[in-house]
Amino acid sequence: MSDTLPSLMHSPLLSPQLLNSLTPEENTQCQHGLYFQDGERRVDYILTYHIKKPSSSRSNRQSSRFTDNPRGDPEVASQDHSMDYHEDDKRYRREEFEGNLRDMGLELEKDEDTKTPGVGFVKIHAPWHVLCREAEFMKLKMPTKKVYEVKQCSGVGAKINTLVNKATEPLHPNVEENRGQHVKHLSYAFSREKQHLFDLSDRDSFFDSKTRASIVFEVLKRTKCTKAKYSMGNNPLRCSLFQLLYEEWASYSVFYKYQPIGLVRKYFGEKIGLYFAWLGLYTQMLIPASLVGVIVFLYGCATVDNNIPSMEICHPRNNITMCPLCDRACNYWKLKEACGTARASHLFDNPATVFFSIFMALWAAMFMEHWKRRQMRLNYEWDLTGFEEEEVSDHPRAEYELCVMQKSLKKEHKTHKVLIAYSWVFTTEKEKLTCRDRLPAYMTNIVMMLLMIGVTFAIVFGVILYRISITAALHMSNNPTTRSNVRLMVKTTAAIINLVVILILDEVYGAVARWLTVLEVPKTDRSFEERLIFKTFVLKFVNAFTPIIYIAFFRGRLVGRPGSYLYVFESYRMEECAHGGCLMELCIQLSITMLGKQLIQNNLFEIGIPKLKKLIRYIKSKRRSFQEEEREKKLQRYETDHFLEPFAGLTPEYMEMIIQFGFVTLFVASFPLAPLFALLNNIIEIRLDAKKFVAELRRPVAARAKDIGIWYNLLRGVAKVAVIINAFVISFTSDFIPRLVYQYMYSPDGSMHGFVNHTMSYFNVSDFQDGKEPMDPHHLGYQVEMCRYKDYREPPWSNTPYVVSKEFWAVLAARLAFVIVFQNVVMLMSDIVDWLIPDIPKDISLQIHKEKILMVELFMKEEQGKMQFIDSMTPCDGKGRNNHAPIARSRSIPHTHSHTHDVDYT
Repeated sequence: MSDTLPSLMHSPLLSPQLLNSLTPEENTQCQHGLYFQDGERRVDYILTYHIKKPSSSRSNRQSSRFTDNPRGDPEVASQDHSMDYHEDDKRYRREEFEGNLRDMGLELEKDEDTKTPGVGFVKIHAPWHVLCREAEFMKLKMPTKKVYEVKQCSGVGAKINTLVNKATEPLHPNVEENRGQHVKHLSYAFSREKQHLFDLSDRDSFFDSKTRASIVFEVLKRTKCTKAKYSMGNNPLRCSLFQLLYEEWASYSVFYKYQPIGLVRKYFGEKIGLYFAWLGLYTQMLIPASLVGVIVFLYGCATVDNNIPSMEICHPRNNITMCPLCDRACNYWKLKEACGTARASHLFDNPATVFFSIFMALWAAMFMEHWKRRQMRLNYEWDLTGFEEEEVSDHPRAEYELCVMQKSLKKEHKTHKVLIAYSWVFTTEKEKLTCRDRLPAYMTNIVMMLLMIGVTFAIVFGVILYRISITAALHMSNNPTTRSNVRLMVKTTAAIINLVVILILDEVYGAVARWLTVLEVPKTDRSFEERLIFKTFVLKFVNAFTPIIYIAFFRGRLVGRPGSYLYVFESYRMEECAHGGCLMELCIQLSITMLGKQLIQNNLFEIGIPKLKKLIRYIKSKRRSFQEEEREKKLQRYETDHFLEPFAGLTPEYMEMIIQFGFVTLFVASFPLAPLFALLNNIIEIRLDAKKFVAELRRPVAARAKDIGIWYNLLRGVAKVAVIINAFVISFTSDFIPRLVYQYMYSPDGSMHGFVNHTMSYFNVSDFQDGKEPMDPHHLGYQVEMCRYKDYREPPWSNTPYVVSKEFWAVLAARLAFVIVFQNVVMLMSDIVDWLIPDIPKDISLQIHKEKILMVELFMKEEQGKMQFIDSMTPCDGKGRNNHAPIARSRSIPHTHSHTHDVDYT
């Protein structure tokens, strides 16, 4: 079940059950289990619980014990008695809870004679009066009899819409809801006193199965049980709707089509409908980002042969001798050996990447604005315009009530035990958990969060040591091929190690975040979900991006210089970037981490784990002896759904997309192909999630929501941080700024000729520390006196040898200036985009205003009808006047409740 559901699901008394997710082949048995035994009352909800029936094996065990020990073993007898008492106690608590449900008006029917050993089912039906009562309490907006015409575009806009609709006709799913709707029912919050406003000609279909299930769920959450906590299941739905979803949404063959979002909302509820609507829009918006990213990459490929710095590095006459990359084991080397790295770096480090960074910042702003407009349109279409989250009765969680009760009992420990039951009923009104009560949990949260972040830093540091030691070891190899590919091998293996660690820690951090949230004992499910999301996001964000941030901003910065290198543990010399900079290594780390997370964690795990758990349930149920065809014929609908995976909430689905959004936006300057990989993944992800929701998971309780909640704030935060990070990546990680400074300040002819030589300093090999010089100084065939290294430092023959030069400060000032200008300009442009695009589409704003006017007219007409009816029923005197006092005709229109609801005013 979702995180927003009560924690009742963890009780051994009842376990979650769902009734929706059958494959199309099972639809022939669709009606099995959808109704009570009378064949008339619909099953709106299912509760499941574990039962222990006397089996032949158990009887044999008991007879064997009796035979082996005729006088009876006291210990064995005590165990049997304890087991029987435990079962009786659970049965008593179940009966108490079921009695309370009947008192609330629900109708129940038990089914313990099932084909599933050890599992009993309780069918729940909500009669009409309960549905009406709860719909009024929940303020559900239902369609009235009033129908009005939805205003269509006219003029040029209408022609454009017609052309677009014709062009995209093959992309629309074959469902009725995607065809244009020119009329709409006026919706109003349901009221038992105003039933005559609604079309109740078919009461069985007035509340659909999604609404009926959510109503029953609200009743279950409110029902008190002094001794028990219960796990709740889910409800069935019409087979035709399920099969339509399976064919037009959950099939990989329709990957190119739009999603039937209206159908998804009708089946799963608004909250899940909004997730898939957001995911679909995000995927659509990745299309232009991917195209621009591919163009930027192709620009780099097209200009690599004309790139002067890489041409100078790769020139065959390049005789620049470079200083060793490690102590002792590494030798002097020629700069032309870095030709491949320099050419590859140009693919991602060219002037077009700056443009792409600005484009992606504006893209993120437009995506956020587009989503707000799309969300507002869905709110109008789904009758959520007047809905507020606070209107939904958010009941205290069972754990919170238990803690409050324990706190109350501690204060009243001298009171008689008889008052315990009363304290349970009134405890939430008398007591509440304060910050002082939660202080130990808060301290534990802070310590554990810092500890988990420290673990991430420690692992990144361990990978750094791995790279340093493996680099030195491979340089000592006798294989020339190995020595020539040291950097590539070390980069790739280190990135794979980081990926494996990230995947493992993601699972650990998810469990730790849930445990820490449980310790806080949040009062409501909404509070629990938001706290869990925040902790999980912080831990997983740090876990995914710490290795990338190290490569982008720290690697190669804390190295020192030849003769005065910086060492870790006095023996590990800090690693340097390749001559082309760390951007290529950053790109490798980004691509492996992003692709690995998407392919392994997001897709393989999502497919494999539910199927594996489903197989384990079949094995545990000891039903392997059944043939598949025989099982499908004999099982009821709810028995089949019992073996599906429980719905775990939308947090994992949103989380993987938010992390992906970070990969797409945060370091896009170094990896312009990130949007393309995200697009390809999401095309599969949509259908994978759809198939999982329809066929692999138990159907969740439909939840109302008008937005995506805290996830929108996280998206905005990531988009803002992305501007700053990309500014620093362009400025400090790439060579974009040093190239500009050289071209406009130091180049004699305004070209890039001589740039490579300008960025390197000289080192006298006689200044090496003892024991740090290469073991084979004649590796190149001659005695090396001077070697070069990439840095802006004074030469050894100057008055201040090896001190940072004035060029260093000029480049640093330009880098800082670029960060400030880039950040402010891009954020200003994003704010302009935000200001130019209205949050509410104009046509939706007009329709909402029209609905308000129609609602006022509807109530005015109702008031006039009531007054005419009263006038017709009032006796008159001989002069045609009423004998009673005049009745005021000015009423409070929107909220007046008629007391003559037994009369149908049409």
